[in-house]
Amino acid sequence: MDKLSAEQRHKNMAAIRSKDTKPEMTVRRGLWSRGFRYRLNSPRLPGHPDLVLRKYRTCIFVNGCFWHGHYVTMPEVNAEEQIENSGCCKIPRTNRAFWVAKIRRNQERDREEQQQLARMGWHCITVWECELTPKRREQTLTALAFTLNRIWLDDHGIGRPDHGIGRAYQRQEEEDDSMLTAAEDG
Repeated sequence: MDKLSAEQRHKNMAAIRSKDTKPEMTVRRGLWSRGFRYRLNSPRLPGHPDLVLRKYRTCIFVNGCFWHGHYVTMPEVNAEEQIENSGCCKIPRTNRAFWVAKIRRNQERDREEQQQLARMGWHCITVWECELTPKRREQTLTALAFTLNRIWLDDHGIGRPDHGIGRAYQRQEEEDDSMLTAAEDG
């Protein structure tokens, strides 16, 4: 049973924002301090990603664990009894069918939007609220920066043996091998 009245619950739920949330601000500050520049909530892209890094062709979604059903397995069947709670996302016992349907719709919408972005050539990264707890925050932000740099290197062909710097390195190895072969023959 809900401890709050219907009016109190309504006010509580209406106060929850979708932009400039605490987890989103944490990611924004962490990326900005690491030198990444971004746009906010781009209306031109499907799903209005929280952060858009055009240089990296990457969209970052900062998702709340409850609203997007983090680690909650949603079976295809509409039986809400089969749904398991996770450590960071607990489905309320009151009005359970409503919440299950809402979380399921959010997950389906997220999946469709990310597939649409991928077809448009964008990389999608999802950062979950539970990954930004004080204990895990620095590790998450470092991993995010590493992933963005890796995406940039891969997209620009740097670091691969067949492109850019890698090709020069490969030529140098071939020259060294031919020098060794010539020295052995002589």
